[in-house]
Amino acid sequence: MSATTEATTVAGLMEELAALDDPRAREVNLRHGDDHGVNLSKLRAIAKRLKTQQDLARGLWATGDTAARLLSLLICRPKDFSRDELDTMLREARSPKVQDWLVNYVVKKSPHTEDLRLTWFADEDPVVASAGWMLTVDRVAKKPEGLDLDGLLDTIEGTMKEAPERLQWAMNHCLAQIGIEHPALRARALEIGERLEVLKDYPTPPGCTSPFAPVWITEMVRRKEA
Repeated sequence: MSATTEATTVAGLMEELAALDDPRAREVNLRHGDDHGVNLSKLRAIAKRLKTQQDLARGLWATGDTAARLLSLLICRPKDFSRDELDTMLREARSPKVQDWLVNYVVKKSPHTEDLRLTWFADEDPVVASAGWMLTVDRVAKKPEGLDLDGLLDTIEGTMKEAPERLQWAMNHCLAQIGIEHPALRARALEIGERLEVLKDYPTPPGCTSPFAPVWITEMVRRKEA
């Protein structure tokens, strides 16, 4: 398929993505809530070929297809999306991978990041709220000024144990980030993690760091101080 004609239309790209769909990869991805079977390295190669094309990105997103939306996020221009567009996109992005890429590749590069963080953080939908917590993790690490870190720990302490999975993961990441980046709060973060035992028994491959906050905090601090 030509890279400059058919494949640069939404219809052409949908055909290309369909041809790359691997049933075995789709089966694996479905276990994590992602309904697509396209190898991400191949998806990135398509994005590299297309470069930045905002109109095409919007067209791909509008299909509702998970692989097409992932490709859309790789070729879009983040600053061209309005605050309301990004809010709508996040609420439509039920696939964990799409949500993750939307937050990390697009929203974090948008002028609307902080406004959306505050909006999503307080949302009653735990999937939307998890995006707010993901953006909060970034602020804890890079720009903690103005954040109520003790208040965040209070919320984590009171709600993380029973939170739905995606929200729980984001809150746990925030707990670990506070412990890693803020020595004055490290003991409390460790104590909360030990007491709640969230992800304590999560299977971790050899050579990888456990997501259990006390282990995660301890290992990251050791690396920073090494």
